[in-house]
Formats: sequence, structure tokens, C-alpha cells
Amino acid sequence: MSADAAPITRVRAADELKHVALEQFASAGFAGSSLQHIADRAGYSKSSVLYHYASKEALLEAAIEPAIAEFEAVLDEFLTNRGSERRRRLVDDVVRLLLAHREAVHVFLFQGPSLDLPIIARANAAVRRLAAAIHEERESVAEQVRFGVALGGAAFLLTAGRSFAEEDALPSDDELREALRTVLTELLIPSGRHRPTSDH
Repeated sequence: MSADAAPITRVRAADELKHVALEQFASAGFAGSSLQHIADRAGYSKSSVLYHYASKEALLEAAIEPAIAEFEAVLDEFLTNRGSERRRRLVDDVVRLLLAHREAVHVFLFQGPSLDLPIIARANAAVRRLAAAIHEERESVAEQVRFGVALGGAAFLLTAGRSFAEEDALPSDDELREALRTVLTELLIPSGRHRPTSDH
């Protein structure tokens, strides 16, 4: 084995463990997942997992941090932009993020309230900032519900919701992308504002 092969193998193992852990955290929950089960599913020993990640909490942080960083970037862009197109751009960015990081978003949205971890606190703060930005004009309770249904419903659909459909009936990511853009546009643009009817 060359000198360069070992670092590449270690990076591959760390990535594989993060991927398997995310699937496990999203399906069984963080509390219902063990490092041994993650190791078994990934085809590694538990000691290999601990070589890469000191604890289950460290593995969770490594697995969801990229999604949270991207979510924060989407939020920062939304907060700094002005103009009539900013909500449409937000919808596009959120749909892209949901499709790229479906398990991570599911974990921090649905399990976040029960996990007292710094990475989850960071995710929760970003979600609260986005909710406040969406409702900066003190919109009605109905508009606040629209936001919750939009974000939570899309995250559920892309992870847990997929288990209710037959494998051959699952829509492709391209089909999901277009459907999510349509529905999230309707939900995230308040009823009192102009809603685009086509050409998303």
C-alpha cells in the first residue's frame, strides 16, 4: 500500500461511517442507535468507529454539520438580499438543501428538541432565525403554520415518508424537486402577497 493510500482509506471510512450513521439516526433515532449497530451496518468494527469519532455525539456532529453550515449560508443569503425574488430564491435553496441533506435535516428538525447537544442548538438557532425572517412582518398564526408545515412536511416526505410508498412508486429527485418548488412556493409566500402561478 502506498503512503497516500492510508489517508484516502481513512477518509473513505470516515465518510462511510457518517453516511451509515445518518441513515441510522434518521430511521431509528439518535437515542435508538448505537455505535456497534452503526459499525455493523457499515462493515467496520466498533473500535474503527471510535478511531474516527470519539463518541456517538461526535459522529452525529460530523454527520450533520455540513447540512447545518449550508442551511446557515442559505439563511445568511436570504437575510442580506432584498427584493421581490428573494423568497423564490429561498425556496430554490431550501429545496436543493433538502434533497442534498435529507437525513441530516430530518435529524435536526425532528429530533433536535430532544437532543441537548451544541450542534443541535446551532441548528435550532438557524431554524428560529429563518422562521423570524420569514415572519418579520408579524404575519398571522396561519402564516406561521405555513412555515412549519412547509419545512417539516418536506423533511418528513423525503425521509420517513418514503417508507410508506412502494419502491417502484417513489418519485425521482427531479420530480420531487419540481413538486417541492411548487408546494413550498405556495406555502412560504404568504397569501396576501403575489404568488407566481408558473415559471418557478
